[in-house]
Amino acid sequence: MTAQTILFDFSVDSERTTDTKQRQEIAKVVRGEVENIFPQVELAYQMTMEDGFFCVFTENKETMITLRIFQQGLVTLNIEYYLEDGKEPLMTFDTMRTMELVLRQKLHSDRSKYLPPIKRGGYIDIYMTSSDERIIEYDIDALVFEERSPFQKIQILHSKTLGNMLILDELQNIAESDLIYTETLMGRGIENYEGKEICILGGGDGALLYELLKEKPKFVVMLEIDELVMQACNKYLNTICGDVLEKRKGDNYEIVVGDCVEYMKKFVNENRKFDYVFGDLTDIPISGAPVGEIWDFIRTILEHSFKILKPDGKYLTHGNGTACTESLELFEDQLRLLRPKVNFTTSKAFVPSFMEEWLFYQVSLA
Repeated sequence: MTAQTILFDFSVDSERTTDTKQRQEIAKVVRGEVENIFPQVELAYQMTMEDGFFCVFTENKETMITLRIFQQGLVTLNIEYYLEDGKEPLMTFDTMRTMELVLRQKLHSDRSKYLPPIKRGGYIDIYMTSSDERIIEYDIDALVFEERSPFQKIQILHSKTLGNMLILDELQNIAESDLIYTETLMGRGIENYEGKEICILGGGDGALLYELLKEKPKFVVMLEIDELVMQACNKYLNTICGDVLEKRKGDNYEIVVGDCVEYMKKFVNENRKFDYVFGDLTDIPISGAPVGEIWDFIRTILEHSFKILKPDGKYLTHGNGTACTESLELFEDQLRLLRPKVNFTTSKAFVPSFMEEWLFYQVSLA
């Protein structure tokens, strides 16, 4: 059950929208077309505004239609009604398209647009945002798992095209469709992990560990703080993590539940070194300056990672969407501030469930 919000807009000659009489004519034309779909529509409210005209139509007090005419030559029409589960929508795509075409002709509009229904208030949230804060609508048809751990809200949602998806605090993390994400993060075919010692920071979905073990490493230790994430992924995302989250320990790997920073400090004291350290943790924040708790955490991770890396070792991590140039530059500035100095390269891949291109970093001592 959701509220359906459908948005139309039309560009017209601004001379028509600055004239009171012509604004009334536009409103009359729009109402005429609305009545073809909602025959019992009534004018509930109207107001002349400083920058144009505004009115509200209703039908049976269930459907609300707002019309706004801006004096600059823009006409917007918003239709909102509540749709019960299992019922056919009052406005189909054909209905919306027809209304747009007819109104564009009758209003002599040189540009028009309609948006499919925005579904608001549903129990399953089908909308998320891209890294640069654009709205993405997913074809989610089921909530598979939902629970809150001491650290975050955890959801597994099912997408018709992407499979099961791990959502943490309303942010998309990984889906069954996303092998390219893991392979780009680990540089499959570029890096040689055979016989190497590896530390994964985070990685609670198990996908990175599962793929690394196929490369015959000497040993992999994975440090994940959230037990519940691993339980959920083991049950509902085992196509990407296999049985590693079930077993937790094997001849050449071990999963440790705990704070990765504390374990890195322990490794420093023990002088334990790794060939590779993976930062499979939080994304680079979208911010105008490298300040705040998350940036402090990122700096801590970078500092400690190079303390446990061998001199020829590498730190590999994901960044953010390639569209987030400002935040990526801030992260690169943090890399340049590291002492001893480091060099870094980048790679990128289009990640299906992110619906955008993502940037990955490979960092080593200079």
